[in-house]
Amino acid sequence: MRFFSDNAAAACPEALAAIGEANRLDTAYDGDAWSRRLNAAFSALFEREVEALWVSTGTAANALALAALCPPHGRILCHRHAHIEIDECGAPEFYTGGAKLLLGDGEGAKLTGETVAALADSVRVGDVHQAQPAALSITNATEYGLVYTAAETAALGQRCSARGLRFHVDGARFANAVARLGCAPADLTWRAGVDALSFGFTKNGALSADALILFDGALAEATRYRRKRAGHLLSKGRYLAAQMLAMIEGDVWLRNARAANAAAARLAEAAGADRVIHVVEANEVFIRLTPAEDSALRAQRFDFYEWGPGEARLVTSWDSDPAHVDALAAAIRAL
Repeated sequence: MRFFSDNAAAACPEALAAIGEANRLDTAYDGDAWSRRLNAAFSALFEREVEALWVSTGTAANALALAALCPPHGRILCHRHAHIEIDECGAPEFYTGGAKLLLGDGEGAKLTGETVAALADSVRVGDVHQAQPAALSITNATEYGLVYTAAETAALGQRCSARGLRFHVDGARFANAVARLGCAPADLTWRAGVDALSFGFTKNGALSADALILFDGALAEATRYRRKRAGHLLSKGRYLAAQMLAMIEGDVWLRNARAANAAAARLAEAAGADRVIHVVEANEVFIRLTPAEDSALRAQRFDFYEWGPGEARLVTSWDSDPAHVDALAAAIRAL
């Protein structure tokens, strides 16, 4: 009974059916019928014209987005627990050609406008000896399962606009954030001043398929070349495009995210306020466990991530078995 990561979840039926439909002769790379439909489909979803590029990993989406927004001599402001800092092996620095990450703090891996301002102010403006702030990157939902509301995102967007920063959102779990808030995708992106979004599908039921959404069309041409140079212009990219089309056109992406969020909420309720470390707003639950309690749950064949001393991370997914969720909830209550 696995609650280790939503990366380990199965591909959903709609994604698999789309792969089957795309499994026929068509033009290679991104000239196929499915890839040519992406811009229109995502433009409809976001209520404005966008450029949508498929890639096979969230790390590639993040790194390509940041390469479009930050020059090699610039700095990217982010939380010190951001995925781009902790879990991407220097990919943003590599793809940007050497840009530095400037790290801030905040509860649940969230940044505030005040923190962003303080980070920007820590660099001497116009000093050629210091890499200058060029972009802000946030994660929604965050690495600790918290969401930025539309108002919070817009407040950060205003800070970016005032300081001449470009704005990126790592949306590996963007669907979970939208499902939680019940708002329009536009409210968490371009309406709030976001320039680029890494839109995660793999964690939400796709098979090695994520999207880079550019709200500034001027960024698209160079990004297409960077995608090729980075080895992410797949010869059979139609399989990625087909999955994403199937998931957004039928609101499958939201259905899947709602299921994952609901499963996490049930586990959080079972754990109780004294055990839950961060408020649960998406599909990740961080709880306190003693070594004995950890061993007791694993003895019952529950699999989860040991986050740190006395802490565990439980992650639900679109296909979390309700019986397994109920079993884990009961086991946690019995601790």
